[in-house]
Amino acid sequence: MKIRPCALLWRHTNSQTEILLLHYRYGGCDVYALPGGNPDRGETLPQTVAREVTEEIGVTVEIGELVMTGEVLRPQLPADMLHLVFAARNLRGEPCLNPAHTTALAIVWKSLDDLEQLTLYPNVGRAIHRWFSQDLVGAGYIGPIDQPYFD
Repeated sequence: MKIRPCALLWRHTNSQTEILLLHYRYGGCDVYALPGGNPDRGETLPQTVAREVTEEIGVTVEIGELVMTGEVLRPQLPADMLHLVFAARNLRGEPCLNPAHTTALAIVWKSLDDLEQLTLYPNVGRAIHRWFSQDLVGAGYIGPIDQPYFD
């Protein structure tokens, strides 16, 4: 099983919460991902998330608590994937794509209320919404993630 730690970055604007996502297009479908990626040897998971955020979108953040974990078990994929979502706070800098480190098309801020309608990677929109509605109490293990597969 591979692991993919990622960052949950948010901001509050006009009395709503918005989540930072990377926009991709796979198999003719719009896909939105939490920034993150693979750990380098000798790197802790929070270090991985901080590095990936800096590499992909050129900002720095403070990595906080582990918000949730869940796995994708799909026979179409070369390996099962364990997703670990960390809270990322104190965004410093203006997010800007770095094509040397991501194939994303754009950085977007999406309303928390819209997450369940989006195709997310990992597909944890409902769990993120629940985390915010429970005053940021860790969701813990959320079980298998029903992740769409894209060619």
